[in-house]
Amino acid sequence: MARISALHLLTIFIFFSIITIQVTYGDEEFLFVKAINPTALKMKQEKLSHFRFYWHDILSGTTPTSVRVVAPPKTASFTGFGAVNMIDNPLTLGPKLSSKVVGRAQGFYASASQEEVGLLMTMNFAFTEGKYNGSTITVLGRNPVFNKVREMPVIGGSGDFRFGRGYAQATTYFFDPKSGDAVVEYNVFVMHY
Repeated sequence: MARISALHLLTIFIFFSIITIQVTYGDEEFLFVKAINPTALKMKQEKLSHFRFYWHDILSGTTPTSVRVVAPPKTASFTGFGAVNMIDNPLTLGPKLSSKVVGRAQGFYASASQEEVGLLMTMNFAFTEGKYNGSTITVLGRNPVFNKVREMPVIGGSGDFRFGRGYAQATTYFFDPKSGDAVVEYNVFVMHY
């Protein structure tokens, strides 16, 4: 009888193990992921929409819409590195807070730079008016606040903005250095179905 080397035995063992795994678990991949036709989700023609509204970040007064939830360490530089604010900011059609409210910016921003005032913005634009009432656009990106125009990616959305993608441009309309209150014009360009 011919002797089988350890290497041959190992090769045979691996071969049968792979076959056993494929036979035993091969169909589970189908349960985890499968290709579907986009029409099954009632996806129509993709379109580009442009939204323009004003974001009101109110830190002062009795009903602030932006609240500091993490203070920067005492050793932080002028940038406030490490600070985190939770927001529920009104979105209005015009720059005045008395303008028609069309939604809320809900999420947080954090001071993420030690060299400049650069924020990590993580927020949903949750619309409460018109055709897009109940839908959201999600923005996640870097906001170097002293740049004239800042661009952040739109990474998704919900409702009418499922599979949404695009970008948001932020331009400071008003900033009060004493209170920290700010009004920012947002122009948001979103590809969606």
